[in-house]
Amino acid sequence: MDYILFAIIAYVLGSIPSALIVGKIGFKIDIREHGSGNLGATNTFRVLGIKAGIIVTVADILKGTIATLLPSLFDADVYRLIIGLFAVLGHTYPLFAKFKGGKAVATSGGIILGVNPLLFVIMIATFILSLYLSKYVSLSSMITGVVSAIVAILFKDTGLIIVISVLTIFVFYRHKENIKRIKNGTEPKIKWM
Repeated sequence: MDYILFAIIAYVLGSIPSALIVGKIGFKIDIREHGSGNLGATNTFRVLGIKAGIIVTVADILKGTIATLLPSLFDADVYRLIIGLFAVLGHTYPLFAKFKGGKAVATSGGIILGVNPLLFVIMIATFILSLYLSKYVSLSSMITGVVSAIVAILFKDTGLIIVISVLTIFVFYRHKENIKRIKNGTEPKIKWM
């Protein structure tokens, strides 16, 4: 019963469309009608700017972190990483935005922040370095997933390894169009780094 309750809460929490809220409240626009139409941090950075992008990134990370920490706050005997996965599902298929959301990167990172802050720091460092070298947000997200899965092995936590591997595969799946554009040379690069 606890799993069902926390999974529902995590999914609803993940479904809060940060980019849509920031776009409508701060800029009076529906971000789904601009840029890639995606409800994630990358599209927010591109369409609404750095401040809005940072707000959405932090909010999306916190969705994963809060969902992962909720069972501990209520002293529930559930595996927190599993609950975090429901926040990712909510973020990518949000109840409050016609089931069309982001690509799972920031919220996935939030899950890791909730269970292993050191690994989260490694993830951020990997992402920034990859972004600096490649100028592709999508490629950097996928590289970060792979590196995180490899680094998770060092922590000798089987559940963490499995969940990060599942999240990485999901991030690749969500970026399948980006992969095609990278191959074709049409994927947009960031210009500010």
